[in-house]
Amino acid sequence: MARIRFAVRLLSAFAFGAFSFAVAASAAAPKFEAAKMIIEYNSSAQDIGVQFFLDAEEWQSIKILDPRGEQIFAAQATGKLLEQGGGTELFLESVEPEIAELSFEEFFARFPEGQYKFIGRLADGSKMTSKVTFTDDVPLGPEITSPPQPGGGNCPQGVAIPAVIGWEPVTESIEGEAIEIAGYEVIVEHEDQVFDVHLDGGATQVTVPSEFLTPATDYNFEVLAIESGGNQTITEGCFTTAN
Repeated sequence: MARIRFAVRLLSAFAFGAFSFAVAASAAAPKFEAAKMIIEYNSSAQDIGVQFFLDAEEWQSIKILDPRGEQIFAAQATGKLLEQGGGTELFLESVEPEIAELSFEEFFARFPEGQYKFIGRLADGSKMTSKVTFTDDVPLGPEITSPPQPGGGNCPQGVAIPAVIGWEPVTESIEGEAIEIAGYEVIVEHEDQVFDVHLDGGATQVTVPSEFLTPATDYNFEVLAIESGGNQTITEGCFTTAN
């Protein structure tokens, strides 16, 4: 099944107050208003990538260094954007190779856990820095319990309205270690209609309201388990509503 893409989800995943992320800044320079970096793993599509978000008023240039001091990203405001005063928020999601092409071990070697340094230059020439804690704690994908997924690309038919999407609690990482889940996110989609809700770490189901659903209609959904450091794992599902 095709990977569900939602700009609203990508931005809301980094919204203030959703979850706590450790960010430390140098005392010698102002810090970014926000600076975050996480892993996103899709347990259904079996692919993995990184996402980062930053926010600073009137930045002219940005670079990010890994714990080894190697630059992994750089951006420069130029032309009309520079005349406008530069940038503010910036979100980027990497390409997500399949695990068959890029193993977990290779991925973690490419993006080692530790402190990543975000460095920016402002319009007045001053520098700002923030250090972001990046971990390799990746949750297992939530196991969908409702509506039961038959697999093989098939979707359950005749699902009652309102629909209940349920899952087993996620308690372990992909490496079989205990993990703390800070929350879940559930996204349901049909064409340009999106139902998107954030839940706390104790949740195991959500009801999709009748106001959103239409009889005899196909829907795709994602359940995301989000660990305390922000890394998130997706399980995909689908269903067709009853007539």
